[in-house]
Amino acid sequence: MFKHFEGCEKEVEGKERLEKARERVIETIGQNIHLYGATSSAGRLYGMMFFHQDPLTLDDMKEELGMSKTSMSTSVRTLSDLKMVERVWKKGVRKDLYQIEEDWYQSFIDLFSTKWKSANSMHLSAIKKSLAELEQLTTDNNISPEIQAMATEDIAKLKYMSEYYEWLNRLVAVFEDHEIFKLVPKKADL
Repeated sequence: MFKHFEGCEKEVEGKERLEKARERVIETIGQNIHLYGATSSAGRLYGMMFFHQDPLTLDDMKEELGMSKTSMSTSVRTLSDLKMVERVWKKGVRKDLYQIEEDWYQSFIDLFSTKWKSANSMHLSAIKKSLAELEQLTTDNNISPEIQAMATEDIAKLKYMSEYYEWLNRLVAVFEDHEIFKLVPKKADL
């Protein structure tokens, strides 16, 4: 009889240790998810979902984390937009089910590519417009030589910036084409 009790005690201790190890990771994801543009509650949700084998409904998530359904829905939508969580279908289940996107490498590539391509496009557009205006200043005889000299200096700076953003576009392409994995393999050889 005491052996059974001892076995139960060890089972409880093992479960507590398991939960502590999981909670440490969940907390860290919650603290660092801002790098992806998400809130800490979305990070905690993602961390919790990571340790679940089966897809979860919003009600399941709400019950597990104790967050409001609205907050849960917002977090799921954010994670879905980041392509970190996906909606799945399961026969016989009428509610929406969600699970994490299991390919973290592709999730990072999608996020990285989307954000950088958008930012690069904005920068290159602004640079192109400013270069055109600055070029006009350098040839306008009604502008003082001092202003023309400053415009010439700015043109050189903007051309350097433009080269940088073009390089970033090539870097994004290296990620999107998965060429990055030739340079930095997914698993390091030990």
